[in-house]
Amino acid sequence: MTTIALYRDDFYLSTAEAVVTAVHEDGAVELDQTCFYAASGGQPGDTGFLEREDGSHIQLAETRHGASKGIILHRPLDGEPLPAVGEKLVLHVDWARRYKLMRMHTACHLLSVVCSYPITGAAVGEDESRVDFDMGETIDKDQVTADLMKLVSENHPVYLQWITDEELAANPGIVKSKNVRPPVGLGRVSLVCIGEHSAVDSQPCGGTHVSETQEVGAIHIAKIEKKGKENRRFRIRFGAPET
Repeated sequence: MTTIALYRDDFYLSTAEAVVTAVHEDGAVELDQTCFYAASGGQPGDTGFLEREDGSHIQLAETRHGASKGIILHRPLDGEPLPAVGEKLVLHVDWARRYKLMRMHTACHLLSVVCSYPITGAAVGEDESRVDFDMGETIDKDQVTADLMKLVSENHPVYLQWITDEELAANPGIVKSKNVRPPVGLGRVSLVCIGEHSAVDSQPCGGTHVSETQEVGAIHIAKIEKKGKENRRFRIRFGAPET
């Protein structure tokens, strides 16, 4: 059964009600709808807990996709009780963790603006993220940090636009990543747009993001690593550069 992914339309939704539609042998729980982000595109899945009608909690270890993008599985920590099919639950996302991931993911998009090279890999983390670019030349990390913080301080709006799978297929050039393809198969694809009328950037992405760039806060490029002749790995961290 397809799960309604509430987070696709509201990144700030941290709690919602849901009904259990299936419980798998490994303990993974399917719900009719969810505000928990399922791991995809380099962004980890949400954690948090499921609240039962008696007030007890089922702590979650991870949220991931099942056999298709339309199936979202919520796996409890080992030893946690399992709900019954048909049981009503209240979902609670670990908001502090999710918000850090939203800020970091948006920072990765800003980095792709500052460094306009094809992306060969990326991983979003709570305290550090990495983005790999297909580039051979060297670049000054302090200048990249300054350019990033300029975009942050300008406080550009960040918002979604939707296109169909067919529109994406007809415009493959809008995808910056060489290795990770945007989520398709659900009929529509979200474009993460930055700036009025997408003046700063627009690219397909199914992750979660903040609504304006100043929410990213202070970030810096901690390190640029050479990963092959034509590959550079940028590591983004929160806070000001270390002196």
